[in-house]
Amino acid sequence: DVTEIEEKEAQAKQEEQIMKEQELSNLLHEKRYLKALGLAISLDRPHTVLMVVKAILKEPDGRKHLEENIVRLRKDQKEAVLAFLVTWNTNSRNCHEAQAVMETLLKHEAPDNLLQFSGIKPAVESLLPYT
Repeated sequence: DVTEIEEKEAQAKQEEQIMKEQELSNLLHEKRYLKALGLAISLDRPHTVLMVVKAILKEPDGRKHLEENIVRLRKDQKEAVLAFLVTWNTNSRNCHEAQAVMETLLKHEAPDNLLQFSGIKPAVESLLPYT
């Protein structure tokens, strides 16, 4: 009978998820945005990533800090942010943040690098009507 083992594994995953969410909350409170962005991306939380971006932009010199944080992300994290911003851009309340992140990606990534991103073609096709 593996039911008990599966229940323990599910409970362990749930506890780990709660710990990560608490860590994310602490990082935001401490204004450690790069780690918060990375953790929110790893948790696959587009809305949380958006909240981190909004928090960064509210800071003095927010655009500069946003650029510094986005540039330091790994390629896979940038790909995830690109996928998230496609959705953010369709909503007028979040389009400014999406445009700020997109501007940073376009400014700091070489076109050849951008073409290597997974899902770049559908992302661009989705961004064009709203941009």
